[in-house]
Amino acid sequence: MSGTSEGPTPAADLDRSAVTDSDHTTYHRVFAAAPLAMAVVDRAGLVAGANAAFGELLGTDPDTLTGRVAADLVDLASDARSWHAYREVLRGRQAKLRCTRRLKHPEGHSVWVQVTVAPLTGGEPGVLLSVADISARRELQARLRHLQMHDPVTRLPNRTLFFERLTAALEAESYEQSGTGRIGLCYLDLDGFKAVNDTLGHRVGDRLLAAVAERLTRVADEAGYARAVTPLVARLGGDEFALLVEDSTGTEQLADLAESALKALEEPFDLAGQRLSLTASIGVVERHAAGTTATGLMQAADTTLYWAKADGKARWTLFDPERNAHLMTRQALSSTLRPAIERGEFALEYQPLVGMEDGRLSGVEALIRWNHPQFGTLTPNRFIGLAEEDGSIVQLGRWALATACRQARSWQLGHPEDPPIFVSVNVAVRQVWDSDLVSDVAEILAETGLAPHLLQLELTESAVMGSAGRPLQALQALSDMGVRIAIDDFGTGYSNLAYLSRLPVSTLKLDGSFVRGFQYEADKDPAIAPNPADEVIVEAMIQLAHRLGITVTAECVETSAQATRLRRIGCDTGQGWLYSRPVPPDRISELLGEQTYAVGKP
Repeated sequence: MSGTSEGPTPAADLDRSAVTDSDHTTYHRVFAAAPLAMAVVDRAGLVAGANAAFGELLGTDPDTLTGRVAADLVDLASDARSWHAYREVLRGRQAKLRCTRRLKHPEGHSVWVQVTVAPLTGGEPGVLLSVADISARRELQARLRHLQMHDPVTRLPNRTLFFERLTAALEAESYEQSGTGRIGLCYLDLDGFKAVNDTLGHRVGDRLLAAVAERLTRVADEAGYARAVTPLVARLGGDEFALLVEDSTGTEQLADLAESALKALEEPFDLAGQRLSLTASIGVVERHAAGTTATGLMQAADTTLYWAKADGKARWTLFDPERNAHLMTRQALSSTLRPAIERGEFALEYQPLVGMEDGRLSGVEALIRWNHPQFGTLTPNRFIGLAEEDGSIVQLGRWALATACRQARSWQLGHPEDPPIFVSVNVAVRQVWDSDLVSDVAEILAETGLAPHLLQLELTESAVMGSAGRPLQALQALSDMGVRIAIDDFGTGYSNLAYLSRLPVSTLKLDGSFVRGFQYEADKDPAIAPNPADEVIVEAMIQLAHRLGITVTAECVETSAQATRLRRIGCDTGQGWLYSRPVPPDRISELLGEQTYAVGKP
């Protein structure tokens, strides 16, 4: 028998059909009763069906949602990334989309939801849209974040939130599109707050901090009135507060804000029967946001706050780039002083000391220079003070002493036919206290072969006058050795002339201010008579020194008229640009060879 016939449906097919229908019914019942808001969306993006939970979430009857655009219901088109991903899921090109949205409920409140879009199972066309209400979780996260980002004592933003806001304000997209493109900061520290904690306890201290926070917040609110952004007030820790001004209009705005903060804190605080008064110091920084980092801004503010404290407290100080550059240079020099000595970055130049009567070169003063690889050639006023502070003056001074003595001996050996010249070396008082100067000098003279009388040590008047104990003993031992002792910058310190008779001093070096007083207009116009007062004072000092057996050297001699007057009143030696500027040792060798010495040859 050929052909086919339609027989009864196989049992297996009947069973499969029954299962499918049963599953479909079950799934539909689960979908309708599920507490999770869900909707089936077709390939066109329209709602094919929604459960009761979905309607309840949106505040409407779920049957009315059928045929609506699903993306509009849950705001999926509000950003390009989510919209693109959603369309890819609809087309079957992406497995899933998950995002967070804030929906507006018809009753007026907002609902935070997590939206998930995934393909239907079993190859069915369309996707399943599920929406979970996460409002409670978001609220908890917000509360935890608030606790994490705010100070419990003052309820102000803490350091973490402050730096988060500051970093965001310094991002290019924050200021390039709108605003002034500038940023300002008032960094505030309470003066004497530690004393409040120590004497009245931390409870009173915390109340005071809270009261300060209230006043600063009021100041910020008043400053932000009629402006786009109100300054952010934050407690950075301890008794330190900050007022951050985004889109600042210039230093005047920041200065007004700082002044208002100081005035607000001037009023006494009444705290549980305690009446307290305090002041504050404020560092003010205002600059372009472009190129500024959070770290750089805070460093500038911290430095400026330090200046306000150092300048007397109870004030605000504006950041000064030049002052900061000087401070940074000072710190850089201080940190590299000792290594620079070891690297041989220092050198000596020599300025001639010339006899007033015969114009002959009798000696030179050794002047140290630092050939800094970054800042160029530095004169002693840039680094000697630092060397004295950190103690490296002892190592540096010994190097200068040995180098100068070695050079003086070299000149002597190189010009045996000429009278040897002495070398004068400056000595800091710390060298006398922190080292065995007498032993160092004796050892260096022995190593170099220089005669003691060809070495002169210069100490400042303030360091020598009133010397007792070890310094006086050291000076006496050096003098007994034959070394010359000179008082530098004489006339600017104690000027205790009577004390000179008790000191082993061989030379006084008059400070240049006396010699500059000789620069009368009569040098240019003889018809103008000079005031003889300066000459009378200098002449009196010279006569007294001579009676004590002490010679006198005048510093800063720059004109022939000065030299003539000094010679007339008995000054022994001159030093200054009239004769020569400080020069390298080779130039001194040339002057010795010329035998005309340094007179009038700068």
